[in-house]
Amino acid sequence: MKECVLYENLPQGNIKCNLCQVRCTVRPGKAGFCNTRLNRDGKLWTLIYGVTSSVAVDPIEKKPLNHAYPGTKILSAGTRGCNFHCPGCQNWEISHDKPSEDASNLEQMSPLESVEMAVREGCEGICWTYNEPTIWFEHTLEAAREAKKRGLYTAYITNGYITPEALAIIAPVLDIYRLDLKAFNRKAYHKISGGLARFDEILSVAEMAKFRYRMHVEVVTNVTPTVNDDDEQLNGMANWIATKLGRETPWHVTRFHPYLDLSHLPSTPIRRLEEAHAIGKKHGLEYVYVGNVPGHPLENTYCPQCGTTLVDRSGYAIGSIRIRDSKCPDCAYPIFGRWEKMKLGDGRRRHVPLAKGR
Repeated sequence: MKECVLYENLPQGNIKCNLCQVRCTVRPGKAGFCNTRLNRDGKLWTLIYGVTSSVAVDPIEKKPLNHAYPGTKILSAGTRGCNFHCPGCQNWEISHDKPSEDASNLEQMSPLESVEMAVREGCEGICWTYNEPTIWFEHTLEAAREAKKRGLYTAYITNGYITPEALAIIAPVLDIYRLDLKAFNRKAYHKISGGLARFDEILSVAEMAKFRYRMHVEVVTNVTPTVNDDDEQLNGMANWIATKLGRETPWHVTRFHPYLDLSHLPSTPIRRLEEAHAIGKKHGLEYVYVGNVPGHPLENTYCPQCGTTLVDRSGYAIGSIRIRDSKCPDCAYPIFGRWEKMKLGDGRRRHVPLAKGR
């Protein structure tokens, strides 16, 4: 175990965790809401510092990220547990897990080992994903610091429930903040997150990430029938992105597929995704993408001014990139993003084996 950062001692041996916006009061001998942080002997300890559930070399488009280093490879790593308990989670085996104090039988990887693996596998970046990276904070912070020394870019694929205090600590070494915006009212957020509903803080922290800390921000909404696919919520999301994050901020509206406790719902009709795209454009968003529909023309990046195709995509594969000096080659309109490492990519992913119990 490793001592946590960002906690405070309370009366009667209780501890308040200030890492995520649940801000648990953890009783002696107990773990917090995420089940990964334990109150013992007057200190808060993380149970997952070296615990790694999955590692893969991915195209960055899989995150999805369309305006940061397109075509490059990124090492994706995740741990166990989560501060959300989403009923339709695709990674529920790890995110719904409750780690124990004895992690000797679990796969282990130190922060330094993860960065060395990224370099060895020819990755240009490293990201923390599969479950919420905030709960892996001590590990990801050290890994991000090492990654920047090696010239890698860094990314959080996050539900956005990190506290402002935690964001301030990791901001100097975190390049990309890819936000899952799951809904836009308290009732829907409560349903889709597994019980948490205070989404206002998610919005304010995302604004900090972009404007205070100058991170690259993209937003993803998995458009889920009967949960967050109504016009009121989609208009609310699009308006918030346009007015608070900026019209240049990419919004991915992705297709939901039934899974786990949401298996009774249908897949999102493609027509509804196209309507969500139209809603985003109505609010002035320059880049709105339809996701999880390979081959759809709204996967591509188009110039907001002249409409020319700038990045041609099919699934996670890049067919062509025409951006030059961060501008459209036809009309010189500035294209939002980080384009300095871009290359053509084949969209393939590859799992990387880990050793157990090191």
